[in-house]
Amino acid sequence: MPTARGICCQRGLKLKKVLVIVPFPMTEENRDLRRAQLEAVRLGPEISFEFRSVRAAPKNYVSASDMALAEIGVLEAGLKAESDGFDAICVDTVSDSGVTALRSELSIPVFGPGKASVLMAMMLGKRFSILAMWPHWRHFYEKTLMELGVAHACASIRSLDVTPDNQGLLGRKEDETFQALENLAKACIEEDGADVILLGSTTMHQAHAFLAERLSVPVINPGPLSYKMAEAALDLGLSHSRAAFPRSPAPQTDVFHRMLDGAQRSKAAR
Repeated sequence: MPTARGICCQRGLKLKKVLVIVPFPMTEENRDLRRAQLEAVRLGPEISFEFRSVRAAPKNYVSASDMALAEIGVLEAGLKAESDGFDAICVDTVSDSGVTALRSELSIPVFGPGKASVLMAMMLGKRFSILAMWPHWRHFYEKTLMELGVAHACASIRSLDVTPDNQGLLGRKEDETFQALENLAKACIEEDGADVILLGSTTMHQAHAFLAERLSVPVINPGPLSYKMAEAALDLGLSHSRAAFPRSPAPQTDVFHRMLDGAQRSKAAR
């Protein structure tokens, strides 16, 4: 089967490259679980996706300091994307960590799945619910709703009380977790009045097909949606507004690299 690069060469097209920033350091095997999100969406042959992990991240996204570290980790991971030849960036977390900071540094489009999912839900229905694994994630859903000004359209945020596995995702827990998520989603629809369901994390992508087959309303899979958003923006020649995301008058991008270089040296010396 011809590769995307081969097809592009035959057609005389430039292959568009998208960097997907995985928000936790992890092995290539665990990154493959993230990369599997590509199987859930049809993308053109003129685009390719490369998954890279951040060098530093919190254990999970609970506190304000966790979120600050997440921002720095994602920002540092994407700073060289444009000079490395990437045409767009997708950040693989519904918290959208680092998205606005990267937009201030880069000219290429940068997408996060959090706001993209909410805005898509607003186009597909009137009231949506967010389905989460863990109640401690509620703060970044509320932040997204507040920034977009659409809290009135959120029917509910319901969650299991299951500590998420950012490395292995839902592996080996499918039977119990998928059914629990289905029950939770049905409560969102029948009791809360949701007409669209949003998966509250890209770590939940393995449950999407199961839920989409069993629920009576659309189910949004946030990671693949962000890939299509990047593809559409590139096809349309669109990127973020510099008026909305101004550059720093005194950029210090090297500071972020030095910070994480030092953190890695310190960790290796322990």
